[in-house]
Amino acid sequence: MAPMGIRLSPFGITLFCLLGFGVIYHLYAGVLSSRIASFRLKRTVDLRELLALSMEAAVQGGREVKRIREDNTLEEKSKGKTKEGDSEKLTLGDLNSNRKMFYLIKNTYPYIQVNSEEYANAEGEATVWTRIIPEEILAKISGGKEVPAERITVWIDPLDATQEYTENLQKYVTTMVCVAVDGDPVIGVIHKPFTGYTVWGFVGEGSNVVPRSSYNTNFPKVIVSRSHSGKVKSFVQVAFGNNTEIIPAGGAGYKVLALLDPTDEEQDTADIYIHVTYIKKWDICAGDAILRSLGGQMTTLKGDHIDYSGTEGNEGGLLASIKTDHKALVKRLPTWEENKEQ
Repeated sequence: MAPMGIRLSPFGITLFCLLGFGVIYHLYAGVLSSRIASFRLKRTVDLRELLALSMEAAVQGGREVKRIREDNTLEEKSKGKTKEGDSEKLTLGDLNSNRKMFYLIKNTYPYIQVNSEEYANAEGEATVWTRIIPEEILAKISGGKEVPAERITVWIDPLDATQEYTENLQKYVTTMVCVAVDGDPVIGVIHKPFTGYTVWGFVGEGSNVVPRSSYNTNFPKVIVSRSHSGKVKSFVQVAFGNNTEIIPAGGAGYKVLALLDPTDEEQDTADIYIHVTYIKKWDICAGDAILRSLGGQMTTLKGDHIDYSGTEGNEGGLLASIKTDHKALVKRLPTWEENKEQ
């Protein structure tokens, strides 16, 4: 006799059991899914580890860049036109470096956003980070700097100065990684494949490079892009005088390094870096982070800080300086409107 005088048939017992199981299953599934969601919300990344990973990614990409250049197997082609109408080069060095760098980061932290100049190869790359943190980082940066993954955006440039790479102008070529948190550049890595030298900066924590002892802003040496040095010449001369020394150079990474204490004999030195046209964020984010880590600044020509979240382009040009009155430099610049995307 069932409770309350109800007699259950075999079918009723089976149905009762199934319904009971269904309720238990849905309750369990709800608890499990909420725990998974909670785990995902708590996913964090240690920024010291991400700095070490970024360095390793830049070095691994740089090995591919150097190997392909030395083997002369560039397989050069054009992937379109720049905003200025110049041919935008693409080589096997760009692609192989991108595959190494992108998948090393993604395989380690699959849940962070990684933006690259090149598209990732669909075949992937079975690259795994050793999780070894270089001694120079351990000595300068303490651990425990955890940041939620959803606040992080990584920008990688697998081969900066591709045009110069095809011309075998090796000194301009770099690989770069930048880590932005909430749109602010926090970690920057610039690696020079042909010398093996790697520069890094962690805002608020330290760097492995230093600024020069002094900078001349009354009669500055200004470094600009060699691809359109003519366009920027009059702009610079209006701001700083007709006798201003203008240094045309390739690669945004190289031009930022020109503001620091030289890393090698071939490195140009400048007091200010100016760019007047549209530029991609993977070109400038790493340099911005390194300058900030040393007390310098990189802004638009109007003096606004650059947001490294959202779209890939910066349309406001840029002014980069260190150990100077940056706001005073901005005030000396003439109005420039041609840097807007057409």
